[in-house]
Amino acid sequence: MMPTKRGFELLHDPSLNKSTAFTEAEKQELGLVGLLPEVSESEDLQLQRVLHQLAQKTTDLGRYIYLMNLLDHDQTLFYRTVMSDPARFLPIVYDPTIGEACLRFGHIYRGPRGMYLGITRRGKVKEVLKNWPQKDVRFICVTDGGRILGLGDLGANGAGIPIGKLQLYTACAGVPPQYLLPMYLDAGTNNEQYLIDPLYLGLRRVRPSTEELYSFVDEFVEAVQQVFPKCCIHFEDWTGVDAVHLLQRYRDKYCVYNDDVQGTAGIVLAGMINATKIKGTKLSDEKYLFLGAGSAGIGLADLICSAMVQEGLTLKEAQSRIHLFDIDGLLEDTRKDLVDFQKPYAHRHAPTRDFVAAIESIKPTTLIGVSTIGGAFTQKVIETMSRINDRPVILALSNPTDHAECTAEQAYTWSNGKAIYAAGVQFPPVHLNGKTFLPGQANNFYIFPAIGMSIFATQASRVTDEMFIEAARAVADQVPSELLNQGLIYPLQSNILETEVQTAARVAKLVFDSGLARVERPKNLNSWVRSLVYKPEYPTYSETETRESYAAD
Repeated sequence: MMPTKRGFELLHDPSLNKSTAFTEAEKQELGLVGLLPEVSESEDLQLQRVLHQLAQKTTDLGRYIYLMNLLDHDQTLFYRTVMSDPARFLPIVYDPTIGEACLRFGHIYRGPRGMYLGITRRGKVKEVLKNWPQKDVRFICVTDGGRILGLGDLGANGAGIPIGKLQLYTACAGVPPQYLLPMYLDAGTNNEQYLIDPLYLGLRRVRPSTEELYSFVDEFVEAVQQVFPKCCIHFEDWTGVDAVHLLQRYRDKYCVYNDDVQGTAGIVLAGMINATKIKGTKLSDEKYLFLGAGSAGIGLADLICSAMVQEGLTLKEAQSRIHLFDIDGLLEDTRKDLVDFQKPYAHRHAPTRDFVAAIESIKPTTLIGVSTIGGAFTQKVIETMSRINDRPVILALSNPTDHAECTAEQAYTWSNGKAIYAAGVQFPPVHLNGKTFLPGQANNFYIFPAIGMSIFATQASRVTDEMFIEAARAVADQVPSELLNQGLIYPLQSNILETEVQTAARVAKLVFDSGLARVERPKNLNSWVRSLVYKPEYPTYSETETRESYAAD
């Protein structure tokens, strides 16, 4: 294929630029002679230079900034780099480094990426969306910056999150990057620090009423249907109540999902499936206590309930096995401060603000932390769980790292090696009593990119909870028994593309079986999904080389 751009303009289009990998014939035909060094390098040699330059950086934030700059100039080489060693680069381009990058977003900003849509554009949202150059957008990841990771209201600084999330669609599951649009809906911020920061990039106004915000989001969602009719909207890092209510508002009408509600739930469900394999139990045998009752906690609880219903429980029986504890104490039936989606988990129980006392009373087998409170799982908490359980499941899911409810070393040490543990961030192996424990990372990037690839392949008209349950089961099935025996309940990140392609194929089958696909069902789902996977390889632009290639064939 020949690009529509030539010369200097071609070199400044990151989706077309090959930098030092242009051949002599391409330089001649595309007006690049003299604009590049007199070499023609392989992608492998380019990657070697990137790795050399990254090695000179002293911090992961410095490496993040370098890689974002690379993405701005050479998209193919960026993905070649990240996909060459996912276990190394995912923590740099996403969690935990993305948290620091968002905190400094306005200060490290180099240039625009994605779209920025202010509430001041109400009434003209459709026209604004038409300014995006790619007309076939399949995914928009959108945030209002209301609750970024465990960092709170970051306003426009949260724009780094949808940028990073969509990079993982490609790096982890092979969704072609040209179909992805990161979006920040700017409705202001209540973060006073940013409102007075001269380098802050967002509207300098406090957040609007819920009614005004939802009206703005309504216009945005409707406009997407008209401008990008094949598009799935991925809601990300909204405040807890908004996350749940906006998902409820649109999920039965449009192709939308919320990763904090459903993606987090999916990856935790995958871990629980493998935890029960280790213990020799079922999901419905477990009793769960959550620290945190916001959108992530409720999303987790709801999906685990759905999975227990698949095992034969009624919904009420499933809900009775789940208890939640928040900043005001245990959710129980006398509390008057609960919102609608919390009430199914407010069971009859004496009021308490003592978390350890709640553990003693409820006797949970599984402890799930979504509190964003670093160190909340104290030694007393872990020791209590270990006293009442032979194999307590401890999931410390909050991130970034300093927000984790406990570290892997703490969980294994305080439980004397009894805990089945995973965290929202990656911790190193722990050596204790002559054994090596492998803590897993319960990170959504095992789930949402695979869901994305399945939607991309099938053009699914809706996103259902059943799709996340199937994704969870597919991810869980890919952890071999020898790793389960070392306590690892998630697949190795080094093979994440293969893991997610297999997961995407299983979810795609469910989409077809459910009648939600908008394309014809292929004969071989696995090979079909694989044929759609993006490969970070430069195309051949030279007409001369293309003719010679065809002749050789």
